[in-house]
Amino acid sequence: MTAPVRTADPAHHRPWRAIQRRPSRKIRVGNVEVGGDAPITVQSMTNTLTADAGATIDQIRRLEAAGADIVRVSCPDEDSTAAFKAIAKAAKVPLVADIHFHYRRAIEAAEAGAACLRINPGNIGSSQRVREVIQAARDHGCSMRIGVNAGSLERDLLERYGEPCPEAMVESALSHARILQDHDFHEFKISVKASDVFMTVAAYQLLAEAIDCPLHLGVTEAGGTRVGTVKSSIGMGSLLWAGIGDTIRVSLAADPVEEIKVGFDMLKALGLRHRGVNIIACPSCARQGFNVIETVATLEARLAHISTPMSLSIIGCVVNGPGEALMTDVGFTGGGKGAGMVYLAGKPDHKMDNDRMVDHIVELVEAKAREIEAAKPAALAAE
Repeated sequence: MTAPVRTADPAHHRPWRAIQRRPSRKIRVGNVEVGGDAPITVQSMTNTLTADAGATIDQIRRLEAAGADIVRVSCPDEDSTAAFKAIAKAAKVPLVADIHFHYRRAIEAAEAGAACLRINPGNIGSSQRVREVIQAARDHGCSMRIGVNAGSLERDLLERYGEPCPEAMVESALSHARILQDHDFHEFKISVKASDVFMTVAAYQLLAEAIDCPLHLGVTEAGGTRVGTVKSSIGMGSLLWAGIGDTIRVSLAADPVEEIKVGFDMLKALGLRHRGVNIIACPSCARQGFNVIETVATLEARLAHISTPMSLSIIGCVVNGPGEALMTDVGFTGGGKGAGMVYLAGKPDHKMDNDRMVDHIVELVEAKAREIEAAKPAALAAE
């Protein structure tokens, strides 16, 4: 029997897993495309004091190493925008300057190297100030994000609707969008976030029908790592499954690097983006031939440096082990007498003692990553 062909795109041979993305126009955030047929980007936000350029740059470096495509940096005061120039120069990924209320901060951030301005045009002030911000964005090649949050809706909308709701959020977003469109500025994306999963999903569904700009997904203030991951996965996952969303930020009260990890895992689970090693592991039971939970935790840490997409199965026994290994690049299935079977490209290849298994798997995965990366130029040349 011929082993099935593995591919980085599960929809290639499993059409029932294909997701049809909502058509949207494409914009640029620095050198990163957002919307249209561009890959869904993963971003996070620094939580250092922006005025402390060194600390902010260090955190951006960690986010870049985790795979961040875009990083947002808050600019609440002049000290922050003064430091932004050095931060932007040091960053390898485009930066979004997060601006609230003061139009001068937006202009200063654009001049300092921001690739995108996160604003609400309606709270910038007079039409003249809005024009100045738009002109600064044009002059310095910035796009914009209109960021609507349920917790900070305009007073007139709250009075009219009685409370935050999806309809009020979308009305706010579209009114802000019209301000930019009236000034012939179309390089923008929109987010409509709430901490409530139902409100978030409903707002994005309405917005997706109302406008063709790229959408930035997020469940805002989702909570700590565990609860925030669950809420974000339910809300954003259902939207992404429906084809809605062009860039994502997982909002966690945790190290921002965790946001990037969760974001990529979410996209990986839906077959929308592939980065790093996808470890398929059983929850373990009395049948396990080795300590599965401990082994997986160790492998996750030791393989975190690999960005090449590939799959690895770690299964405790032969009930499901061979079947899971059939569709992974590398696999290990527990057996008896302190050893298990190593699978390569879906086929049983050789036995390995449990006490040597972790080091051996790391070597195999690293070798496979080198093989995949070495084949890339040849594949591109063939095209």
